[in-house]
Amino acid sequence: MNEVNLSNRLKTVADYIPKNAVLADIGSDHAYLPCYALLNGLAASAVAGEVVQGPFQSAKKQVQKSGLEDVISVRLGSGLDVIDPNEVTCITIAGMGGALIEKILEAGKEKLSGVQRLILQPNIHAHHVRRWLLDNGWELINEEILEEDGKIYEILIAEKGEPKAPYQHISLQKGLLVGPFLMKEKTEPFIKKWTQEIEHNRRILTSIESAALSPGNEAKKKELNDLIEMLEEVTRK
Repeated sequence: MNEVNLSNRLKTVADYIPKNAVLADIGSDHAYLPCYALLNGLAASAVAGEVVQGPFQSAKKQVQKSGLEDVISVRLGSGLDVIDPNEVTCITIAGMGGALIEKILEAGKEKLSGVQRLILQPNIHAHHVRRWLLDNGWELINEEILEEDGKIYEILIAEKGEPKAPYQHISLQKGLLVGPFLMKEKTEPFIKKWTQEIEHNRRILTSIESAALSPGNEAKKKELNDLIEMLEEVTRK
C-alpha cells in the first residue's frame, strides 16, 4: 500500500471525514487528501476537483501511483461544478481564503443536496465562511485551530441543522469573527492568532492617530478601538 503523508493541517481535516463517506475534495491540488482518506479507510470513494491544469495532472498521477483510479475520480472544473447534486456526502475545501470558500459554496449551492458534512479550512478570513454557514442553514458542529510551519489555521466542521445553535449566549459578532467553539477553548494557537491581530490593529491605530484629523479617520479609530477591545476580551484567560 502506498503511504501518503499529510501535513497536520490536512490530517486534522481528514479526521472529520465520516466513515464510508463519498468525498469531494475541492481544490485538491495533488489529491493527497482523497488518497489518504481512501488508503486509510476513511471514505468509500472520492472526487478530486481541480480548476488548474497543472495540479489536475498532478492529482491524476498521484491517484494512479496510489492505485486508486477505480475509487477516486479526478475532475477538471471550477469549484462545485465538478460534482452533481446527491453525488457526494462530504465536501472538503482546504487551503484557500475564506472569501473564496464562501464564493465556491454560494456558486454551487444547488450541488449541496445530499451532502451531510462540510469540512472547511480557510487560510484567512474564516468569518466569511461562518457567516455563509449561518445564512444557509448549516450548523457549525466543531472547530479546530492549529499552528504549522509558523502559520495558524482554522478548520470548520458543519452539518445541516440549527445554524444559530453555536452562537447562543454569545455575541454573534464575536462568535463569527473568532469562532464560537474556539473562543471557549482558548488554546495557545487561538491566543497567539488574536494577540497578533491586536498588535496589528494597534499599529494601524497609531498611524491613523499621527495622520491629519478627518471624519473618516475618527470613524476608523472608533472601529479599531472597538475591535481591539473585543479581541482583548476573547484572549483573556
